[in-house]
Amino acid sequence: MDRLVAIMARLRDPATGCEWDCAQDFATIAPYTIEEAYEVADAIARGDMADLKDELGDLLLQVIFHSRMAEESGLFALSDVATAISDKMERRHPHIFGGAAEGGHYLWEKIKADERAAKGEASTLDGVAIGLPALLRAEKLQKRAARTGFDWPDAAGPRAKVIEEIAEIDAADIDQREEEVGDLLFSVVNWARHLGVDPEAALRVANAKFEARFKAMEAEAGESFASLDLDAKEALWQAVKRHAG
Repeated sequence: MDRLVAIMARLRDPATGCEWDCAQDFATIAPYTIEEAYEVADAIARGDMADLKDELGDLLLQVIFHSRMAEESGLFALSDVATAISDKMERRHPHIFGGAAEGGHYLWEKIKADERAAKGEASTLDGVAIGLPALLRAEKLQKRAARTGFDWPDAAGPRAKVIEEIAEIDAADIDQREEEVGDLLFSVVNWARHLGVDPEAALRVANAKFEARFKAMEAEAGESFASLDLDAKEALWQAVKRHAG
């Protein structure tokens, strides 16, 4: 760890460091941080532990990069980041570290709510990061709202809402379609949540399935694929689906 911290300090040295690294700030590095987190998730999904080791290193570098920039500005250092998360984990597990009689998910959520209140976050929905992927943020907003009792009792409610939103898209003017499609996606996330399905993970699976089948279509048709009419492409698609099982 000390070696990696020293490497980042060297890269950020304004006199002898890397021009690209020196030119970065929190905003320009943030997209890379998000990308590296997704690459970690991808390695886990593929079960590639060697790649996971590399991707975790890339993600760790992001933490060190941000911490180094903060230290240069006199804000905090990597040691402060480690201390803060250590304090938080101990505070949120009083049954492990503090001698509390009980713990579990309920206590974890109560402690988090108390922390938000201490920060002056009055709403149940405060603190759900805007930068999260939209599907994930929708799910988190819904879960927060559900803690107050604002939720469907079962999956039938959100399923009916999905059908209702589809009808509203059909009836919408062009300038209303974006909003109505957003409402539909939000409702689908809600339905998935009630079915016990992670919508972000489900969409990743669907993306991977589409990608694999489309590539199989291209391989089957060869260079003529793009020139095929839609009926021929659909026939190829159905054949690939049957082969894939």
